[in-house]
Amino acid sequence: MSLTATCPRCAGPVRPPDLMSSEWRCELHGAVHPYYVAATVGPAALEHLTRHAAVPLWCPLPLLPGWTVTGAAHAGDERTGARATALACAGPAPLGGVADLLLVAEEPGVGLGAHYAGLHGPDAGREFTSVPDTKILVAGHPTPLWSVPAGDERCAFVGEAGGLWLWAVLWPLDAGYVFIEHVELHDLREHAPDGIVFGAPSPYLRPDADGPAHG
Repeated sequence: MSLTATCPRCAGPVRPPDLMSSEWRCELHGAVHPYYVAATVGPAALEHLTRHAAVPLWCPLPLLPGWTVTGAAHAGDERTGARATALACAGPAPLGGVADLLLVAEEPGVGLGAHYAGLHGPDAGREFTSVPDTKILVAGHPTPLWSVPAGDERCAFVGEAGGLWLWAVLWPLDAGYVFIEHVELHDLREHAPDGIVFGAPSPYLRPDADGPAHG
């Protein structure tokens, strides 16, 4: 994992625990789970993350044709374990060009998915009582996802899986058509199959990538 921890909500610097506090702290958001991006893309990074994750590491399996895994990250330290995970993928966009996808699983209040979606606040901030915008299979269960207003040049969906937030953030804006295809997510903590194809590191997985500082 990268050696520099940042705030999962704003990508700002965080202060490690000291004699006065056992928590990591962001000047803007107070106590947070420190966010780390894996320094390399490959099986070793996934194995390290799944060994320490307290939440799923969702991955589309099988990968869509032409898609690759392009990075992984987590929020949490050795004491707490990963309370949020992020997996990046990239591949052919349905309407042409290249699409990038970030899948985030997190406990309420961590704020990582909302940050990547370009939202203010740590969570989705709405009640999901309307008809969902799409459904995908998550660990074998049909799971509804709702679109949320996202930052420029991206689209974002959010739902719930196993009592945790599930976020899908995609670039460019029309990449959400990926979900017209059959997408099934599996938790790599349960099974990490051989043959996952890895690609160049995602430019969107960096904590400050295309995301504003949030309140």
